[in-house]
Amino acid sequence: MDISILICLYNEVESLPELTDWITHSMAKSDLKDKEYEVVMVDDGSTDGSWDIIKKLSSTNKNIRGISFRRNYGKSAALFTGFQAVEGDVIITMDADLQDSPDEIPSLYHKLVDENLDLISGWKKKRYDNRFTKNLPSIIYNHTARRVTGLKLHDMNCGIKAYRKEVVKDIELYGDMHRYIPYIALNAGYSKIDEKVVEHRKRKFGKSKFGISRFFNGFLDLLTLNFFIKWGKKPMHIFGVWGILSFIAGFIITAWIIINKVSCQVNGLKYRPVTEQPLFYIALCFLLMGILLFLTGFLGELISRSSQERNNYNIKEKI
Repeated sequence: MDISILICLYNEVESLPELTDWITHSMAKSDLKDKEYEVVMVDDGSTDGSWDIIKKLSSTNKNIRGISFRRNYGKSAALFTGFQAVEGDVIITMDADLQDSPDEIPSLYHKLVDENLDLISGWKKKRYDNRFTKNLPSIIYNHTARRVTGLKLHDMNCGIKAYRKEVVKDIELYGDMHRYIPYIALNAGYSKIDEKVVEHRKRKFGKSKFGISRFFNGFLDLLTLNFFIKWGKKPMHIFGVWGILSFIAGFIITAWIIINKVSCQVNGLKYRPVTEQPLFYIALCFLLMGILLFLTGFLGELISRSSQERNNYNIKEKI
């Protein structure tokens, strides 16, 4: 199989016939017409009859396959399941709402293959979404993602992407981590990542399935992902260090309070009882925080060492 086109969808019954016709037409008129391809549709628990349409399309088009969830699990789950099912050497992902153009498939394929890339992320340079509810939050989100991940991509969460087969078979998605697939791929050892300007179209049917909350969730997911990538296999390196620093700070403050009290007693000066000094309670907090952080790091190490993936490394090749 040369190309797999993976489409994850939720309640897109109106757009599916037009989308599949468009894909068929785009492949037939392009220089990819001799390539063997498949269209894999993952129905993420739709309730509007989308799965019935997929079954009907599959019965009349041998290139179309489908997977249906019993309930809505989210896009990450749909993508992960689709990645496990695809068979093509090059995988193109796109949304089912007709805002991604199938005419982009040939150019994405050639750029990936000709430039020997691992992943290409689409860049919707000109968008037709609402400026304040989607465009502005997207700009802020992508700016933050670039600063945290180090990847200079303008639209990391763009639905239309191209991958080599080994990339999608290696990465694991869960929660809402689909927003950061390029970052996950980079940390799996796939560093040949680029972007390509793609066409963005106005939504023709229905409405967006994502609200403003996705940007807050996306920021929290970014922090979580960044933490696990940097410290997931060595939690003591962060919790232990901060725990020791906190304990040392508490110890120094405590020592200073005791020395100051003894000095005042020796010199016959007036002094405040230790328990009446705010610094005493600050020092106590630092000491307790240090112990708790250190114990957290220790427990994290125990969990990490018992993980089945503690020695799971991606090997590029063997000779």
